[in-house]
Amino acid sequence: MTDLTASSAAGGASPHSGSLLTIDPLTRKRNAAESRFRIYGIVAVAIGVLALVALLTSVLANGLSAFNQTFIRMEVYLDPARLDKVGERNPDDIAKTTTFGYLPLIEKSFETAFQRPEIGLEGITVKQAAKLISAEAPAQLRRFVIANPDRIGETVSFDFLANGRIDGYYKGRVTMETAQVDSNVSPEQLQLADQLKEAGLLTTHFNWDFLTNADASETRPEAAGLGVAILGSLYMMMVVLVLALPIGVAASIYLEEFAPQNRWTDIIEVNISNLAAVPSIVFGILGLAIFINFAGLPQSAPIVGGLVLTLMTLPTIIIATRASLKSVPPSIRNAALGVGASKMQAVFHHVLPLAAPGILTGTIIGLAQALGETAPLLLIGMVAFVRDYPAGPPEGLFDPASALPVQVYNFTQRADPAFVERASGAIIVLLIFLLFMNAVAILLRRRFERRW
Repeated sequence: MTDLTASSAAGGASPHSGSLLTIDPLTRKRNAAESRFRIYGIVAVAIGVLALVALLTSVLANGLSAFNQTFIRMEVYLDPARLDKVGERNPDDIAKTTTFGYLPLIEKSFETAFQRPEIGLEGITVKQAAKLISAEAPAQLRRFVIANPDRIGETVSFDFLANGRIDGYYKGRVTMETAQVDSNVSPEQLQLADQLKEAGLLTTHFNWDFLTNADASETRPEAAGLGVAILGSLYMMMVVLVLALPIGVAASIYLEEFAPQNRWTDIIEVNISNLAAVPSIVFGILGLAIFINFAGLPQSAPIVGGLVLTLMTLPTIIIATRASLKSVPPSIRNAALGVGASKMQAVFHHVLPLAAPGILTGTIIGLAQALGETAPLLLIGMVAFVRDYPAGPPEGLFDPASALPVQVYNFTQRADPAFVERASGAIIVLLIFLLFMNAVAILLRRRFERRW
C-alpha cells in the first residue's frame, strides 16, 4: 500500500488529490514557464539569424561588385620608333622605355577612337580623355611589349582597366552631381564614357585580376588585387599544418595516454587551457620578440606568420585531440591490452584511428581560426605594402607577403571608395575559404565517425 492509497483509505485529504487530467495551478505555472523559455530561445535564435543575414547582406552588397570591373578596349599601335629605336627587338633595350613612354601610344589610340562618328570630344582634351583609363594601363602595355617584342610594329587590341571613378560611375558610387565637385573626374569624362559604352568600347565583366593581381597604390584602386595575400595565407597555413598537427597530436597522446597523473601534468593541462584563451595580439608580441628580434627572421615573411599562428593553434588542436581520445571507450584499450598488445600498440593501432575524425576536425577548425587572425600579423610586419609575388616554397616562405585578413585591414585604411569595395570583396573570398574548411571538417567527421 502506498502513502497515497493509505491516506485515501484513512480518509485523509491529499494536497494533490483530484483527477490527473485536471491541470492544477502549480502545473499550469510550470507549463507557462516552459513556454516562455521556448519563446526566449526562438527569439534568441531569430536575433542571431537576423544579425548573420544583415552581416552577409552588407558584405555581399558592398563586395560582389569588386569581382566585376569596367574595361575600355583600345587599338594601340606599338610604334617601333618609340619602343625599339635600335630595331633589334632586344628585350633589354625595350625594357629601357619606361611607362611614361607608353602614355603617348594610349593617347594616340584615343585620337583614333574619336574619329568614329558616334564619339566626340566636346569640352575635353585628348589627355583628359586618356585619363578614363587606369594609371595601370602603361605598365600593362609595357609588360606585354617586353613579353612579346615581335609584336612591335603591329596594332594590338587591349582591354585596359577603366579609372576607378569611371568604374564607380557604373556601380553607382559616382554621379554627374558628385563629378562636378570631384577633382579626379569631370561630367564631360562621364559623358565620354557613356559614348564609349554605346560604341561597344566600354564593357563591364568579371575581373579575374582581382584574385590574381598584387596590391596597388592609392592612385590605382581599380588595379588592386588579392594575389599576394592569397599566396601569403596559403604559405602560412602550410607552415601551421606541418608544425601544429604533429606537435599537437603528439603532445595530446602523451598527456592523455602516457603521462603520469601528478602535479606537473596538472599544471601543464591548466596552462594549455589558459593559452587557448590568451588574446591573439599577445602571440604577435611573442613572435616579434622571439622570431624577429631574437632569431633574426625577416619581417612580413610567411614563415614568421606561420610560426606565430602555430603557437596560437596548438592549444586548440591539443584540446580537440584530447577530447577525441577521451571519447574512445576504455573497452577498446582494455581489449587490446587483454590480447597482449603493448600500451603503444593499443594507442596507435586502435585508439588513434578511432579518434582520427575528431582530431582532423579540430585541426581544420584551428586552421580556420588562424586563417582569420589579423592582430598578431600586424605586429610582425605583414601589413607592409607588397607588390612582388613570393617565390615557390621553401624560398617563398622567407619572401615578403601579405595575408587575406591583413589585406582587408589595408584596404579599409585607404580613402578611395573603391578600396572599401575591394575590402568587402576580400572578406567574401576569406569567408569562402572558411566555409570550405568548415565543410571539409564536417564531411570528415561524418565520413570517419564511429558510433558505439
